[in-house]
Amino acid sequence: MGTFKSLVKDTALYGLSSMFGRFLNWLLTYVYVRVMQPEEFGQMTNLYAWTALLMILLTYGMETAFFRFANKHERPGDVYVTTLSALGISSSFFVLLGWLFLDPLAAALQVEGQRQLLSLLLLIVASDAFMAIPLGYLRYEQRPWRFTVIRLSFVFFTILATLFAFYGLPWLSAHYPQLGLGLDPRQTALPIILGINLLGNALQLVMLLPTLRKARGRLDLGLLGQMLRYALPMLLLGLAGNFNNQADKVLFPLLFDDVHYAHTQLGIYGACYKLAVVMVLFTQAFRYAYDPFVFAETKKGDEAARRAYSSAMTYYVLFTLFIFLGVMSYIDVLKFLIKPAYYPGLVVVPWIMMGQLMFGVYFNLSLWYKVTDRTYWGTILSVLGCALTVVMIVLLAPRYGFMACAWASVVANGAVMVASYFLGQRYYPVRYQLAKLLGYSLLCMALYALELGLTQLLPESVYLRLGLNSVLLLVFVLVVGYYELPREQLAKLKRRFS
Repeated sequence: MGTFKSLVKDTALYGLSSMFGRFLNWLLTYVYVRVMQPEEFGQMTNLYAWTALLMILLTYGMETAFFRFANKHERPGDVYVTTLSALGISSSFFVLLGWLFLDPLAAALQVEGQRQLLSLLLLIVASDAFMAIPLGYLRYEQRPWRFTVIRLSFVFFTILATLFAFYGLPWLSAHYPQLGLGLDPRQTALPIILGINLLGNALQLVMLLPTLRKARGRLDLGLLGQMLRYALPMLLLGLAGNFNNQADKVLFPLLFDDVHYAHTQLGIYGACYKLAVVMVLFTQAFRYAYDPFVFAETKKGDEAARRAYSSAMTYYVLFTLFIFLGVMSYIDVLKFLIKPAYYPGLVVVPWIMMGQLMFGVYFNLSLWYKVTDRTYWGTILSVLGCALTVVMIVLLAPRYGFMACAWASVVANGAVMVASYFLGQRYYPVRYQLAKLLGYSLLCMALYALELGLTQLLPESVYLRLGLNSVLLLVFVLVVGYYELPREQLAKLKRRFS
């Protein structure tokens, strides 16, 4: 029990740094859309999507391999030094190779004439990849607080530096011209944002120096070969899963002859995608907690575990349906995070959230191949989702624009969700409350349809619509509460409000 509590606590701390960071990054969208035009925001969206994919390539599964071998090798120090050396050499080689072919790469990424952007991108990815191992070593040592402090230091530095660059410097230039600053950061917003990211990485690296100094061991080439053989499947799984999330942002600019138009449309899509981040954050939080939950429940007996998995699915769907309806109920408020130039992309928000909801259900269902040791099915399903995403975007985006990306999210995640359900019922049957889940989903969709009707009937009455939408959201909460809360708790609530 003590070990399990420690695992849950550590998972929560690691999750805090990731989710809190993503939430604050979401708030920075309010700054970015005001200092950049949609085209430049689209360029940033595209470059950071490439960063996510390159990060998978540059770590090539070695982070997972480090945990695996450090826990079974007689000299963990050798594992740390070997992994750190491999990532250090490959990251350095990546930067040098990138600099040698800077112009062709800039043309491929559609940033011709902006070599500094690509140089910054290369250094960001390489430093992220290298730091994955010392950060992983902190997790190996079970030092979640230090890990969290380092990650959050990066987040707060990014926020403060961004605010100073885009608001502090212009204010100083306007009020104290004698300083001779004469700066207008908005003219070079994207290089400044990438530069701040790189400086944040440098700060993390300095904070990781004590952990790097713990690298006492020797580089073992035989061990490295074993680790690489173990890591290759992790690389393939990571690439397939990550590309499924980034395919829309990577492929979209490549499908249009007019690069400026493509980046503008991607900027609109990327900004509105951020409005759905509440669903993304909840799904991420759930993922951090779910794997420890799954394997802990297996110790309680097979039948008890299956009942717990079914209940977890029910409550996950209920919370995500509430988030969906809550975001759409107050979209008239949330849209003020972005500028009117981005409003045409608001139509993707419900689709993105539905896709994320289905991905979360798929993650719930994925327990069957984890507890039965059929993890190869995870790779197969990830590749299936990735293929569907690519085909839909390539075929439909030239005609339907960024809506094709939103549709692809729903279709691809929906397909792997359904496939995983039927495979799971074959290999590890769980009696999910399908009738109840369908009923709540239909209720949510019916209430959302009413909200859409109110938008058509009362286009100018924003405050009235917000009030009525709040009533509809309350109806959902009351219905769920009536059927899900224990009867004795309902009785207490009735007595309290009577």
